[in-house]
Amino acid sequence: MGFQKPLTLRTSGRTISAMGKTRQIKKTVLPTPAELRLLQILWVMGEGTIDDIVKASGEDPAPNYKTVQTLLRIMERKRLVDHKQQGRAFLFRPLVGRGHVHRLSIRNLLAKYFTGSRTELLIELLSDERIAPEELRKLESLIRNRRKEQ
Repeated sequence: MGFQKPLTLRTSGRTISAMGKTRQIKKTVLPTPAELRLLQILWVMGEGTIDDIVKASGEDPAPNYKTVQTLLRIMERKRLVDHKQQGRAFLFRPLVGRGHVHRLSIRNLLAKYFTGSRTELLIELLSDERIAPEELRKLESLIRNRRKEQ
């Protein structure tokens, strides 16, 4: 059994009809903190067995094998990861990329705490006294480049 094609969105169960065709609306779901930790390990590894993931966690004590197994099964249902069989073991790999999860997290943060306003978020970030001069230069450069694109 090979890997399925990567998916980036999960279904929410809502359907719409347009021009005689019925479509499933796909809703994006953020991974839980525990799921995110497993995704972070898989992004570094690329793919791995449950044992590989437990060892790569670097946690002391290491996470429980059965807990990781259960989380991976839940993540498969959410289409965050997929597996293929390798001998007697399952080899897991992520179906969502780091950038995708970052964008989802930012959208969630914007909606939840800043009423969707990117300006409010940026003002809050820039008013933080701990911003390094190099980070500030990088932000200025990004803003200049974005203005040139428009």
